[in-house]
Amino acid sequence: MLRNTIDIFIDGDACPVKNEVYRVAERHKIITHVVCNRPIKIPQSSLISLNLVSKEMDSADKWIVGHVSKRDIVITSDIPLADLCVKKEVKVLRPNGKVLDEQNIGSALAMRNLMQDIQTSEGKSQMHRPFNNQDRVKFLNALEKMIQADLRNR
Repeated sequence: MLRNTIDIFIDGDACPVKNEVYRVAERHKIITHVVCNRPIKIPQSSLISLNLVSKEMDSADKWIVGHVSKRDIVITSDIPLADLCVKKEVKVLRPNGKVLDEQNIGSALAMRNLMQDIQTSEGKSQMHRPFNNQDRVKFLNALEKMIQADLRNR
């Protein structure tokens, strides 16, 4: 699917920055796809769509990978999904403002797998640092930077 504009795709079930994405997308008139396996409330806008997928494992990931195009932006904390998107030359941004790209996705995937192995062997559930306002600011800055870079490169 080749388009002349970027779209934003949100891996939406646990994304803490959906409202921020909605505001930025509205300001720049960017179509935004929120992909979830359960209904959530989204703003009434012709630019924002809710795409419900089955509760089957990785169904949101498969939907996103099947619909993204080069230049699009994917918002996710899911490292395996980010890896698939980076391979398609899609820009990936984590909710904490970290950009995942061809330079760092390999190490991010290796670290994720290592931590998962450690947690499994120790019988612990995954522990994340709490999301905070500083993360939100970093995210907004990184998203704006990605959009501005795309506008310059059109």
